[in-house]
Amino acid sequence: MNEYLLTLERLYPHIVQVESIGRTFEGRDLLLIKIGANPNNPTILIDAGIHAREWIAPPVALYIINQLVENPANYRLYQNVNWNIIPSLNPDGYEFSRSSTWNRLWRKTRQPNQSSSCIGTDPNRNFEYYWMFAGASADPCDETYAGPQPFSEPETAALATYALRNRHQIKLYISFHSYGNMILYPWGYTNDLPDNADELQWLGELAGLAIGRVSTLNSRYVVGSSTNVLYAAAGGSDDWVKGVTGVGLAYTIELPAGGLFGFNPPATSILPIVQETFEGITIFHAYVEAAYSKN
Repeated sequence: MNEYLLTLERLYPHIVQVESIGRTFEGRDLLLIKIGANPNNPTILIDAGIHAREWIAPPVALYIINQLVENPANYRLYQNVNWNIIPSLNPDGYEFSRSSTWNRLWRKTRQPNQSSSCIGTDPNRNFEYYWMFAGASADPCDETYAGPQPFSEPETAALATYALRNRHQIKLYISFHSYGNMILYPWGYTNDLPDNADELQWLGELAGLAIGRVSTLNSRYVVGSSTNVLYAAAGGSDDWVKGVTGVGLAYTIELPAGGLFGFNPPATSILPIVQETFEGITIFHAYVEAAYSKN
C-alpha cells in the first residue's frame, strides 16, 4: 500500500505529494497522499481502515487514489479541489488482523494498556469530543474501549493534528468503514442534529443515489445521523472533525457487507464495491467544487 503511494509520487510529481503524518505504536508510517493542481484549492480529507478488520475500506481509498491520479479522464476532479487521503489509519491493527485466521476480526489498535493485559483501543472512540459520553467503554478488554484518555493513540492524535493544521482548507471529511450500506453524519454522541443537518442529509442522499444507479450489487444506502441510524458512539472522528475543526461536511460511510460476519466481501465483490463508491465520491467532489472553489 505504502509502496504504491510512493510510486505515484515518483511518477506524478506535478500532482502528487506523499507525507507521513505520524507513526503508529509499532513504528509504521501513517502515510497521507496529497493530490491536486493548486495547494490553495479547497480540500477533501479521506481516511480508511481506522478499524482493523474492515478490510474493504482501504481498497476503496486506494481505488479513489488510482482513479484520480492514473485515469486521465478524471483530471478535472483535481483541478479545483485537492484530495488528502490516508488509505490505512490503523496499519498496526490491519496487519495483525491479517496475521492469522484467529486474529481476523481484530478491531482496535495494538498499543498495550498499562492497566490491563488486554491490548488496544478503539480509535473511533478515542477522539476528544464528548469522549466517553455514550456508546464507549472504560474496560480495556471491550472492543469499544475508548482509551485511558482522548488521543492516547498515536493514530488518532496524528489525524487530529493534521486536520487542525489544515482546517481552513478542508471542506469535507469522509471516513470509510464497513459494514452496512450507510452514509452517516454527526452527531454520534447524541440524537440531536447538527445545524446543517438538512445539507448533510441532502448531499448524502445524492451520493447514495449515484452509487445505487451504477451498482451491480444492488447497493442501497441509508442516510442519516449516526445515533439515529446506527447507534450512539461518542469519540468518533467525524464528530471531532465537525465539532472541533469547524469543517461543516463530515461523514462516515459504512460500505457493503459480505462473508465472515459481514467483514469479508468475496473477492468478486471488491471491484464492484470500489467502482460504485467512486461514483458517490464524485458527487461530494462536485458539491465542494461548486460551493468552495474560486475558479
